[in-house]
Amino acid sequence: MNQVVETILQHRSIRRFEDRPLTEEQIRTIVQCAQAASTSSFVQAYSIIGVKDPEKKRKLAELAGNQSYVEQNGHFFVFCADFHRHELIGELEGKNVLPSLESTEKFMVALIDTALAAQNAAIAAESMGLGICYIGGLRNHLPEVCALLNVPKRVIPLFGLAVGYPAQEPDKKPRLPFEHVYHEDEYNQDRERFIEQLQRYNATVSTYYEQRTNGRRRDTWTGQMAEMLSRQVRMYMKEFVEGKGFNLR
Repeated sequence: MNQVVETILQHRSIRRFEDRPLTEEQIRTIVQCAQAASTSSFVQAYSIIGVKDPEKKRKLAELAGNQSYVEQNGHFFVFCADFHRHELIGELEGKNVLPSLESTEKFMVALIDTALAAQNAAIAAESMGLGICYIGGLRNHLPEVCALLNVPKRVIPLFGLAVGYPAQEPDKKPRLPFEHVYHEDEYNQDRERFIEQLQRYNATVSTYYEQRTNGRRRDTWTGQMAEMLSRQVRMYMKEFVEGKGFNLR
């Protein structure tokens, strides 16, 4: 156990922040930590847009599903998969890079690079005593988000990261059991064991919600997931991604 591990294990999403902006030094440090993340073959297929303009933050909050903490935080970062610079590299070096940039493999590289950078940023922010919340709701209306942030082709805003000084201290949500997530040597496909683990986890999650809400809520995890996954949302994404020049081959 050390301070880094403790910071990671104490993570919880913060959805209410003090009215206190991050300093330029804090912003730069968070971005530099994001850039220190591993990147596939040194490709660095991401960009980060910091949003300070109050009206843009207000509009992003609306587009993300009226989430107030998108507007009210210390700083708002938008993490983007980015091959715009790599298309320019092809022009600069006289190489045909488009078949590669448009491949499913490179689409996965961009998604993974962006996620790794964002998680580094999140841990850096939390180590500085700040709170964070990922905002996937930006994908509700990506064409409007792209227009608002003046995003070119071959760049996709994947999610936001609200960062700031916490104005709440929520309970830590229980994660899936270690044994359900970690497999050794091969994937364990014992169906009965899986179901038993899920049922035990359901009991843990239900107790968490019951205690947190004084008995008003007793959700199970499998119930939440089944309900969420039975709804079709953001079904425009395949067409949008392809229109941005990703995942075409």
